[in-house]
Amino acid sequence: MLTDHERRKESRPLHYAWVVAGITFLVMLITAGVRAAPGLFMVPLEAEFGWTRASISAAVAVNIALFGLIGPFAASVMDRWGLRRVVLGALALISSAVALSTQMSTEWQFFVLWGIVVGAGTGVTAMVLAAVVATRWFDARRGLVMGILSAANATGQLIFLQPLALAVEGPGWRTAASIVAGAAAVVFVLVWLFMKDRPSDAGVRPYGQAADLPAAPATKPLAPLTALAAASKTRAFWVLAGTFFICGASTNGLIGTHLISACHDVGITPLRSAQLLAVMGIFDILGTTASGWLTDRYSARHLLFAYYSLRGLSLLFLPATLLEGGMGLGVFAVFYGLDWIATVPPTVKLTTEAFGRENTGVIYGWIGASHQLGASMAALGAGAIRTELGDYRMAFLIAGVLCLVAGASFLLVARSLRPTPLHPAAAAA
Repeated sequence: MLTDHERRKESRPLHYAWVVAGITFLVMLITAGVRAAPGLFMVPLEAEFGWTRASISAAVAVNIALFGLIGPFAASVMDRWGLRRVVLGALALISSAVALSTQMSTEWQFFVLWGIVVGAGTGVTAMVLAAVVATRWFDARRGLVMGILSAANATGQLIFLQPLALAVEGPGWRTAASIVAGAAAVVFVLVWLFMKDRPSDAGVRPYGQAADLPAAPATKPLAPLTALAAASKTRAFWVLAGTFFICGASTNGLIGTHLISACHDVGITPLRSAQLLAVMGIFDILGTTASGWLTDRYSARHLLFAYYSLRGLSLLFLPATLLEGGMGLGVFAVFYGLDWIATVPPTVKLTTEAFGRENTGVIYGWIGASHQLGASMAALGAGAIRTELGDYRMAFLIAGVLCLVAGASFLLVARSLRPTPLHPAAAAA
């Protein structure tokens, strides 16, 4: 039976926090579409320009590295200049660079536009944006919101991959790039119209915060380098950053970048490969949203143990699954999709518990940077392994073993994840 307070709460209009979360979801969805494109472009660029798989992978690796390294600084810039301005600038940069890439003809142009410019632009709209929005706008349902925003990556794959694959196989990769650039321009307009920096800008409190609770004084987060210096003195940071490094290597860097090429090597068409990634996207939406719900209720450490261990086992079986094809590959897509970025909500929760709410954005930015460095190394390393050995088998096996190690670490390091308040003095100690 509902209390009077709950009835009043249900009768209120939609809290503006959900509007901001919805706009953020769209921004991250576009980011996912942009970042999925190089995996589809790899074979066409190789065929049209004669570029090697390793050289294309190098540009993708720079993109992925910048995607992560920009995050901590993006959190600080958002605090100083506001979410709206920063996100608008990033979307303008992404749309312009992707549109210009349709005119490129040399490797250095691909490297600059897709490696550096798009990497920097998407870095601003990475998971650190989700962490800032979830912690700034929500007191209640924070894990669920983080799960939903994390699922934007999967939704972007689901919406963009198959149309882009059809465009690549039909009119060509330039048409696919134009589609992505246009979508980024549309979301730019929505951000311009509806995004707000803080709850106070919309005349509301964070969602779930009691009306009679005194407003907490604004606490300025540590500067990016100061936060890194302080956090790097704790075991909690290295556990979270190290395991997230492996997370990035086994998702964005390996599967996200090279699955389509690996499928091509065993005779699977790009369209079929894109369909597999789209299936992963569908189940990632379910898995990541469910992970957010579970994170609000259960031990984040135990969830991460399960996620990494199951991912590791699936990667160990992937080489045989690729050769078999058929039903086995479909099962892999479902299983891997459920686990794709389910690690994000519990990782953000552990970050908040260990370092405090005010520093979640900047510290998670550095942890996210580790994720993308892992992805960058995997993108480059898997490309090199493919060039030298002729297939991706060794890359999949290495990633599988690393995931098992990451899972086991969360059962062995419980004491390392205790709260560690950060202060500027800690960095100088």
